[in-house]
Amino acid sequence: MSFIEEIKQRAKAQIKTIVLPEAEDIRVLQATNQVIKEKFANIILIGNKEKIENKAKENDIDISGAEVIDPNISSDYEKYVNTFYELRKNKGITLEKAKELIKDPVYYGMMMVKDENSKADGLVSGAVHSTSDTLRPALQILKTAPNTKLVSAFFVMSVPNCEYGENGTFIFADSGLNENPDSEALSEIAISSSKSFKHLIGKEPKVAMLSYSTHGSAKSELTKKVIEATNKVREKEQNLLVDGELQLDAAIIPEIAQMKAPESPIKGKANVLVFPDLNTGNIGYKLVQRLAKAEAYGPLCQGIAKPVNDLSRGCSSKDITGVIAITAVQAQ
Repeated sequence: MSFIEEIKQRAKAQIKTIVLPEAEDIRVLQATNQVIKEKFANIILIGNKEKIENKAKENDIDISGAEVIDPNISSDYEKYVNTFYELRKNKGITLEKAKELIKDPVYYGMMMVKDENSKADGLVSGAVHSTSDTLRPALQILKTAPNTKLVSAFFVMSVPNCEYGENGTFIFADSGLNENPDSEALSEIAISSSKSFKHLIGKEPKVAMLSYSTHGSAKSELTKKVIEATNKVREKEQNLLVDGELQLDAAIIPEIAQMKAPESPIKGKANVLVFPDLNTGNIGYKLVQRLAKAEAYGPLCQGIAKPVNDLSRGCSSKDITGVIAITAVQAQ
């Protein structure tokens, strides 16, 4: 069974409700139809009900099993406006601005996830919106999770016919959010990613802090950052299997690890790959996705108080369906 099929089965064990605020996008409607067919989550679509239903009908997509909510006529609109105003008035938000923002499907959806009456358990956006337009309301409304210093993003990569990682499954981080993390931020990304791997894949994380150097084969400010980050991870999480700095081949191929890093505790069996910056992380995931025909799920977020996940604007309906399943499991 593939990674995503296992995730769907886990989602079915405890059904959660996921909000989709980009409900006029055909890919989102197609994903909604698939989720309803497979019955692994409840779906709430946010937006103008007539427009959404007409778009679905025009494209012969059945969304009758989803709930559709229009913020403009919702009975919760005033409550959400007042709650958001109280949350943000010290940041300069006026009541008029709050009324305007809560009409936005992403903001309204975030308020549903925050709602103490458990209106929704998670949110997926990004097929249309930029990352900042998805994460800004998440951080304003939901804020960061307890004991979390940094919100970061990762991809679950599922590589077909691959002997490396966890039967071809890896986490790549940060491949979607933090542009040039310092050693402290890089250490937090590594720790969060190890926890995400444990929760989603259910196996022991083996974390590689990647570089163009392996154990001092080159020396520069770039390698120094990765070495410092590795040491910080070891100080914070003494039981976590982590090593760095490591070149990619020394991280994932046991035979190369034996030559280049014979003392490495992960022994060339890394399944969590932490990239030194967003350039390398983003290029790396796209290379593997396109050249190895890997399934790439993300960018998934870690460090927010409730499950919120971003999508690549180039995503397919299949990608959205997978991210909905992952979000549902994160919410369990």
